[in-house]
Amino acid sequence: MIRPGRARPPAGEAPADELPFAQWVAPHWPQMRRLAERLAGPVERDDVLQEALAAAWRARSRFDPERGPLRAWLLAITANHAKKALRSARRPEPLVDRPHDDPPGTRLDLERAIHDLPARQRLAVELCYFVGLPIGEAAAVMGCADGTVKSTLSAARANLRRALGEDYA
Repeated sequence: MIRPGRARPPAGEAPADELPFAQWVAPHWPQMRRLAERLAGPVERDDVLQEALAAAWRARSRFDPERGPLRAWLLAITANHAKKALRSARRPEPLVDRPHDDPPGTRLDLERAIHDLPARQRLAVELCYFVGLPIGEAAAVMGCADGTVKSTLSAARANLRRALGEDYA
């Protein structure tokens, strides 16, 4: 319940007891799905999403819009469950469609280079470049300051330049 004198949260970010859960989560579902697939792969995506939704349902009463947007809260839960899925699967490489007509030496394997980044750098890249979050929301998902996200992205870009060769930078 909104207390008198408090501003109402933006649409879709009302406290969980004021909206049906599906309606509360629906505006953020495409980004949750994209992040789960990018971090855990298409095979694990649905399991990650199911676990993330169950965790969000259980913790819905603890969501506080004053601490950050609902989207960041849901994406943080999704990212945590994707990390758990990857640890339990122990898959050595990501599932990536590769063109078969290019000579092996000429392939630009950005997916592999992103997969090989340290976990924090990979999460920052996925959130900002593939999910499309602004720096502030990525910081909320990662639990750090905006400047930390910026420096993490800078380090990730440097690592990607090294991994892909300076010709692609």
